[in-house]
Amino acid sequence: MNRVSVSTAFLGLLRRDLQIAIRKRSELLNPILFFILVVSLFPLGIGPEPRLLGEIAPGIIWVAALLATLLSMERLFRSDFEDGALEHLLLSPHALSLLALAKVLAHWLVTGLPLILVSPLLGVLLHLPAEAIRVLPLTLLLGTPILSLLGAVGVALTVGLRRGGVLLTLLVLPLYVPVLIFGTAAVAAAAAGLPVSGQLALLGAMLALALTLSPLATAAGLRISAD
Repeated sequence: MNRVSVSTAFLGLLRRDLQIAIRKRSELLNPILFFILVVSLFPLGIGPEPRLLGEIAPGIIWVAALLATLLSMERLFRSDFEDGALEHLLLSPHALSLLALAKVLAHWLVTGLPLILVSPLLGVLLHLPAEAIRVLPLTLLLGTPILSLLGAVGVALTVGLRRGGVLLTLLVLPLYVPVLIFGTAAVAAAAAGLPVSGQLALLGAMLALALTLSPLATAAGLRISAD
């Protein structure tokens, strides 16, 4: 197929998923509300002492972002599987990996991007230093797409299962750990006044690797689940 038709299919699927997400506003708001609530509960649970909150803030925000992303992952291909749209994707003349990437991008735009936008406010709530607040959105900008890409592989493998949520968690969480470690380490290093280029470079490398391999693995998982 020519490049124009491939780009049209990619943008059309991206637009369709965004429109569906906007119509389902309750599902759209769930991850961001979960993210805000989880982070906001920590000052109530451990006390308002600024120094303690500032020390644990990077881990709190990153764990909450990871769980909020995981909370929204299961529905990535679920509706397509239930209404038969997934079969049309499998029969499409376009590369399934490219179409899967369009769906992952739509998921990140409605889930990961709002988390990034609200993260500086939560950093202020948890008394993060100004330098750490500047680095925090950058780490999430690099890290949350990796979470969506890796999660898509797990969703593709479990989409045909009636209760795939628990299995999805078991499959995906070990893959999320390196992202969590380096994302948290970058913010903590910024808070301590240390350089963060190493952690950001590793996150960037993981993002490039995930962009290269995850769509192919997701396409293979969808074919396995459809059989």
